[in-house]
Amino acid sequence: MTTTPPTATAFATLPLPPALLATLTELGFHDMTPIQALSLPSLLAGRDVIAQSQTGSGKTAAFGIGLLTALDVRDFNVQALVLCPTRELADQVMKELRRLARFAGNIKILSLCGGVAMGPQLDSLEHGAHVIVGTPGRVQKHLDKGSLATTRLRTLVLDEADRMLDMGFMDSIRDIVGRLPEKRQTVLFSATYSEEIRGLSGRFQRNPVEVTVEQETAPSQIRQLFFEIDNRDRVAATARLMRHYKPASAVLFCNTKQRCADVAEALSAQGFFIAALHGDLEQRDRDLVLVQFANGSCPLLVATDVAARGLDIKDLAAVINVEMAFDPEVHIHRIGRTGRAGQAGLALSLCAPSEAHRVNAIEEYQKQKAEWAELPAQADGSVPAPRMVTLNIAGGRKDKLRPGDILGALTGEAGMAGADVGKIDIFDLQAFVAVERSMAARALKGLSKIKGRVFKVRRLG
Repeated sequence: MTTTPPTATAFATLPLPPALLATLTELGFHDMTPIQALSLPSLLAGRDVIAQSQTGSGKTAAFGIGLLTALDVRDFNVQALVLCPTRELADQVMKELRRLARFAGNIKILSLCGGVAMGPQLDSLEHGAHVIVGTPGRVQKHLDKGSLATTRLRTLVLDEADRMLDMGFMDSIRDIVGRLPEKRQTVLFSATYSEEIRGLSGRFQRNPVEVTVEQETAPSQIRQLFFEIDNRDRVAATARLMRHYKPASAVLFCNTKQRCADVAEALSAQGFFIAALHGDLEQRDRDLVLVQFANGSCPLLVATDVAARGLDIKDLAAVINVEMAFDPEVHIHRIGRTGRAGQAGLALSLCAPSEAHRVNAIEEYQKQKAEWAELPAQADGSVPAPRMVTLNIAGGRKDKLRPGDILGALTGEAGMAGADVGKIDIFDLQAFVAVERSMAARALKGLSKIKGRVFKVRRLG
């Protein structure tokens, strides 16, 4: 088992193509993260790897560099398959792989996920692909239909394998792997090394290299505060924390879907711009929530641990534990979403007397005393609206719509400054763009016609 990164951690120390090294430099990749430094030598050598790492550790770039360098770009057949538990994670992985694949402009990467129509996926597969990123259920359907051929597959990646097992995908994974070539590289990434994960590895991998990045305790740049509350006062206490600390963005963690829905509804009624993310949402509604959270137009998200798994969250100002996590490791995972990249982070945890033992477990795990604080006094006043608002365009990739087209319409026809335009997200059949709230009416008018074509545009929120 490999746990200590080598002393040389520059990507240039690896046997990578010069064009890929240049791309990594352009993307700001200079020194490898611990998981990259530990796993990449084995991945590049074609070894099977089982790696334990958390979200945000750089694991996607690790297995992405490995599988991309193994491709024969002249062979327009599926050579790599990445299985992910959710469409959100699959989309995130696909975007990262496409960024890395810039070093060889003719690499085709396709997403095969549920929640969208099969037809466009069938059309795309007819034209071939080098890499498939997908969810188990949809990949299985394409294998059943014969639309996905895997006879030339070289690399299989199971990303967040523990989550896939939690979601009941074991039978689908077993069926998929049974249809792949036996001679292949199998890479497994998981946040935990449970008996189920070891069983999965034993079933599908051959003499894998085990890589573990030691679980970090709470980073020092995160200030943790605990507040004792009555169990009946959770929502009111949460609102008081929000009004007092005024985080620019925050994820509020609850332990159940019902609590998520209740908290989101109650805080929304008080004027907070907040949305819930849980397993009962339809895929389209999940997309809407995640797009608006990522672009800052709905800066507050209340979620369960399961729903928040794999989310790409950058510059998160605060994490609020509306309910204490059952396990200290889960607590660390939660609060580790703030205070990244050297930024200051804030973690606020509400604790009823019945949850005191959970705080004790966190103290023991982190080997430091919890810092308790008095709940802020009740604050009045309205909640300020986010700076950005999201516009939804009824056109996407299938309409040949590109981010530059949207930006051009806003800065050209609408006469907006680039600083007034935020994140642009394009899906197969629709697109989203965040714009300065005060410029929303002008943006709506400017987007009604893009590159000479008329699109329906609506404002969200």
